[in-house]
Amino acid sequence: MAAAMRAVIILASALCLFSLGSAYGADRFFVEGKVYCDTCRAQFVTRVSEYMAGARVKLECRTIEAGDLTYSLEGVTDASGMYSLPIDGDHSTDVCEVILVKSSHPGCEEIGTGPFLRNSARISLTSDNGMATPIRQANPLGFLAKVPLPVCAQVLRELGITPHGLVD
Repeated sequence: MAAAMRAVIILASALCLFSLGSAYGADRFFVEGKVYCDTCRAQFVTRVSEYMAGARVKLECRTIEAGDLTYSLEGVTDASGMYSLPIDGDHSTDVCEVILVKSSHPGCEEIGTGPFLRNSARISLTSDNGMATPIRQANPLGFLAKVPLPVCAQVLRELGITPHGLVD
């Protein structure tokens, strides 16, 4: 009797785990990230950066070879500057990235260009990459403030950065 009860418990547990794993669907992902105003034009989040409610972002997936658009979806950040984009389908043969679209803060609308600016974040949208969760975290993306805050020089010094580079 005890062996039969253990078998029932093991079977019920397995069914629960299977249903939990398939609750999201094998080809359903959620891309999450934050958008901020880079108030120091530092090209990274500082203690005086401001997360932006109402900013617009877009996820685009393109074929690796030709760069043809295969998937596109826009989203808007919530009060904490966070967005969550539900993505359907496995995009293992695509390059996918979240891109800044539109700022919600006047005076902090510039989308920077260059190798170190955070105007896009690449995301892996496949279940064949060893990740157990369907949630994909994107790097924070920042719009550049037109004019840095007066406190920025102090903030950067606290981080060991001077106008001429890093402090030794």
